[in-house]
Amino acid sequence: MERFTTFLGKHVWLHVTLSTVIASALVVLLFPESSVLSAVIRTALISVTVVVVVLAARREEKRAVGGTKNLVALERKVRKGDVPADPAERDAMRGLVDRRLYRSRHRVAALVLLTVVLGSITALSALAGEERQAIGFSLFAVAFTGWSIVDSSRRHRRLTTMDAALRSGGAAEGSGCSQA
Repeated sequence: MERFTTFLGKHVWLHVTLSTVIASALVVLLFPESSVLSAVIRTALISVTVVVVVLAARREEKRAVGGTKNLVALERKVRKGDVPADPAERDAMRGLVDRRLYRSRHRVAALVLLTVVLGSITALSALAGEERQAIGFSLFAVAFTGWSIVDSSRRHRRLTTMDAALRSGGAAEGSGCSQA
């Protein structure tokens, strides 16, 4: 799984392709009356829009740490809890961790908003009498919200542990950061 994650970190185009295929399949399952081509076009446009936003953030991170390979290597070290020994690499890691902690400062409010929005969509589709969509949206809402909460908590814990280790000069021991 680590090799696949690293590969996806280097090749964002694969994220776009996979997300478009999976999202198109879900849209066709939820709305069988729409054509497959329209589902693919809609999800591709949404995927490309999201990727543009993500690439803008990654471009800043790449510039801050010295390129794609350095960013992928630092991300791997954050996931594993390895504190860099090289002073330049520590500074790059400190900048990356600080940037990501700053960007995630409103994560709890965002997760609450996500839950409310997905719950509202599910409730509105149920009230409209669309049983298939209501069931699909409820399954999606529970799975996606649950995954988002778990993933957000794990990432935040890794970042705070790495931040503490970088500030103290020690290793990120006993942090649970080695869980991938």
